[in-house]
Amino acid sequence: MKRLLILLASCYGLFIHLGCSKESLTEDPGARLSLSVDTLRFDTVFTTAGSITQGLKIFNRNNRGIRINQVQLAGANASFFALNADGISAQQINGLEIAAGDSLYLFATVTIQPNAQQLPFLVRDSISIQYNNNELWIQLEAYGQNAHFIRDGVLKQNTRFTADLPYVILGGLRVDTAVTLTIDPGSRIYLHADAPLIVDGSLEVNGTRTDSVVFRGDRLDAEYRDLPASWPGIYFRSTSVNNKLKYARVLNAYQAIVVDQPASNVNPKLILEECIIDNVYDNGITAINSSVQATNCQISNCGLNILLANGGNYAFTHCTVASYSSLFLVHKKPVLLVSNWDSTQQGILSYPLQAVFTNNIFWGDNGTVENEVVVSQRGNTTFQVAFRNNLYKAVRDPVSTVFTNNIKNQDPLFDSIQVSARFFDFRLNKNPSPAINKGLNTGLATDLEGKPRDAEPDLGSFEKD
Repeated sequence: MKRLLILLASCYGLFIHLGCSKESLTEDPGARLSLSVDTLRFDTVFTTAGSITQGLKIFNRNNRGIRINQVQLAGANASFFALNADGISAQQINGLEIAAGDSLYLFATVTIQPNAQQLPFLVRDSISIQYNNNELWIQLEAYGQNAHFIRDGVLKQNTRFTADLPYVILGGLRVDTAVTLTIDPGSRIYLHADAPLIVDGSLEVNGTRTDSVVFRGDRLDAEYRDLPASWPGIYFRSTSVNNKLKYARVLNAYQAIVVDQPASNVNPKLILEECIIDNVYDNGITAINSSVQATNCQISNCGLNILLANGGNYAFTHCTVASYSSLFLVHKKPVLLVSNWDSTQQGILSYPLQAVFTNNIFWGDNGTVENEVVVSQRGNTTFQVAFRNNLYKAVRDPVSTVFTNNIKNQDPLFDSIQVSARFFDFRLNKNPSPAINKGLNTGLATDLEGKPRDAEPDLGSFEKD
């Protein structure tokens, strides 16, 4: 009996050993691995900044495991790329194993060093996967872009940004009091998620019809390039004066433009001419008891396109202000909200307000908003709000507001709105758009694209072709 128990115990131990042992690996060259993709492509990567992580899967569809002897970058230590597999980050990784019917993730990143080129340049490498006397190759491609990098910057003297290279702002940039930042035509300003542009002095943006100035987030890879709230926005604080943006494109911000408090001189605190503010998570334009003059501007697809609060002095002429619900933003706030008051611990405080809206389009669709134009008055301070020759959407008109020759609740028939494709063309090329030839002649000779306006101008920022 004792011998029988010893024999059974020995057999049981052998069974446990065999059951728990690692499955056998095949060295048969005919047992092949396959890849989910054969090329990893990285969109434009700013030098020294680093990229997102791209990945692929290596599949073992065989009935036995396979050991990968080596995964290696052809460029070795000279490569701009780096690998990561099974928690190991290196230019070369050895001894990876893939069980039968299983797969393994392989990741790559790229960090490109600066050079003397101004235009984007292509860098390449390849990954070699060696196993069972077989070799697989994965191609790597990335476009590098040299740039001026500014981290936690403060401009203490007048400064000019030129179009020679993009500017990448990390941690934020502040224009000091009594200092002017001038930005030349064609300049590109890319701001990180932690990088507001704060203006305590003055900002002068001199874009042109053919060479606009672009402000946007610094993530250019496909998954992130069109996300709203990619960067904080541009903030004109209390001491700021004499700001002008001409042919500027302010895209994908959290709050695109914030203008706080009145100017200390008689000029508008901010002048916007032929600007596009688009795909903004919160407010496209926020003005708090300030002064803004905007002409031929498109403010589109924002959480709330224009907020004018706590009074102030405003003039918007020939602007297209429109929002549509999309994958990124649900249209649930009006495109224009104007008020002359603030709620404080001391109660409701009201402020003087003068606002004139001429030849604009205020429109929203595919959302839950009934009144796209909301005007709110409290107190007995000066309150003068006038809408002249606008097209707008509303169930109830605002009170205490003067309306003259406006068009209500008629679809402006924009050229092409394709929400699923994120394509929005706010021109008036469809016939018969109710906005055509319905404007008041304000003396503006051209539209947002530089096309001449006739004696009976169209509403919005675009004159019909």
